[in-house]
Amino acid sequence: MKQFFFAAIAISAITFVLACTSPESATVMTAEMNPDNGQFIIRESGKPVLQYNYQTIYEGDVVRPESQKNKKIEYSPIGGVYLDEYYRSNPAVSNDSKATSAIWAVPRSNYIHPLYGPDGEMLTCDWPDGGHPHHRGIFWAWPEVEYGSQRSDLYALQRTFARPTGNVKCTGGREYAEIEAENRWIWEEREAIVRERVTIRAYRASERCRVIDLTVRMQALTDSVTVATRFTNSYGGLNVRMATPENQKISHYTDETVASPVRSWADFSGIFEGSRSTSGMTILQHRDNPEYPGQWVEYPNLSWVQPTFPTPDTRYPLGKDKPLILRYRLIVHQGEKPGDAVLSKQWDEYHSINN
Repeated sequence: MKQFFFAAIAISAITFVLACTSPESATVMTAEMNPDNGQFIIRESGKPVLQYNYQTIYEGDVVRPESQKNKKIEYSPIGGVYLDEYYRSNPAVSNDSKATSAIWAVPRSNYIHPLYGPDGEMLTCDWPDGGHPHHRGIFWAWPEVEYGSQRSDLYALQRTFARPTGNVKCTGGREYAEIEAENRWIWEEREAIVRERVTIRAYRASERCRVIDLTVRMQALTDSVTVATRFTNSYGGLNVRMATPENQKISHYTDETVASPVRSWADFSGIFEGSRSTSGMTILQHRDNPEYPGQWVEYPNLSWVQPTFPTPDTRYPLGKDKPLILRYRLIVHQGEKPGDAVLSKQWDEYHSINN
């Protein structure tokens, strides 16, 4: 098997510095770059587990299930508070112009898609129906990123974008594979305002589930950068747009604040295209996240569930000296939602690991 050792590879005018371990012959988990498109894929015994889209994805690049490969997206008119927010975040746009959801059909990067289930079924969705083309699998972004007195929308791909720096480290081994990648949040394509480091670690699958740990570190490069959910009271943070399955079921749970410990999880399950059996994904919040536990938000019509950050009616300042660190565990499972006793044990196991 070919391995990279601090090799410089030029793709799309970006120089990648890859540091990949040399696994033993018994390795089952690998993380490597696809040299054709610059995206990174984690595999177990050759079968894909997930793809981390580090390079820009255009509509024609999206990995779709068979039934949607030739689907034509139609964009719908928008109005009301969302159109007002678009005008506010894009002051150069005339507020008497007509707008459709095509304003959000923007090439994107820095997200997970596809995430695959136990039978190789595609669990996540990218560049979906015309009303929400900015939705992109599992992504970490905020609808309100303020820099001084100005506002941008990293979530809906307006004014601020996460851009790859080329600093990527891949690790493979017998138990897990890991991708660690650096991005910069670029304000209007001219100024870096945040340094981000994401770590995606996927463990070897057990008989009924696979664990994936996600850690995002964000550090401001300048003063006066804050993040908030949409209108400070709805969605934003770790965003999860799933593929729409048959028999879709969404649930979430958080202990009362007087409990010790306070456990928090959500689950999404159904029968996804490409499988005849029910499968799904559980999301665990880490108790070390600031302002834990984040509020759960679900939109069943969009096949969506997420833990939001920060607390409603607040804006969270990103500091230059201390990074904001958010951690989550994703558990891809066979069958319907595990029982509460199982989920409680999984939450406890997550917090017994010091990583």
